[in-house]
Amino acid sequence: MKMSQFDVAPGRPLWLTTLADLSLLLVGFFVFLQAAQMVDRKALTAGIRAGFDADAAPMTLDRGIVDGFATGSAAMPASYARTVEFVRTAAADPRVMVTLTGGTAGDVDPLTGSAAILASDRARTVATALVADGAVQPDQLAFAPPATGTRGVQIDLGFAGDRQAVADRQAPVAARPHGADR
Repeated sequence: MKMSQFDVAPGRPLWLTTLADLSLLLVGFFVFLQAAQMVDRKALTAGIRAGFDADAAPMTLDRGIVDGFATGSAAMPASYARTVEFVRTAAADPRVMVTLTGGTAGDVDPLTGSAAILASDRARTVATALVADGAVQPDQLAFAPPATGTRGVQIDLGFAGDRQAVADRQAPVAARPHGADR
């Protein structure tokens, strides 16, 4: 029997290649686990976070907004009053970061003609008020690049603490004898 150019030569089944790939991944994972026992856990965690750019932004937990800014103004609107307790409650935990994003809805700063400057001024106004009212510590504040679409300041409350602190304090679970869980 002669093969034409369109016939496929007999080979290994596709599942065998998939099994080999899975086996190599598992071997690599267990080598990684074994090697991780010999290194500093905090350094390893920092390296993994840096590799995945995890330090760029805290994990967002909740959002709020201070809206109602007058056109072309960074003066604090009345809607700020309901925001103070919202932020104070969350920022009581020192691991929480408060990220402020000023925004404009097409309006610009009257002196410079810049929407970005107006958005930044709005974010700074809210930040100053939050610190003055004792709702947040200055080292818990961060600013995001200005946004468009709304005439306000978006407040993102994010967890930026050490996730392993609680796990390191917990005692390891002891292995139970076979049949003890019944």
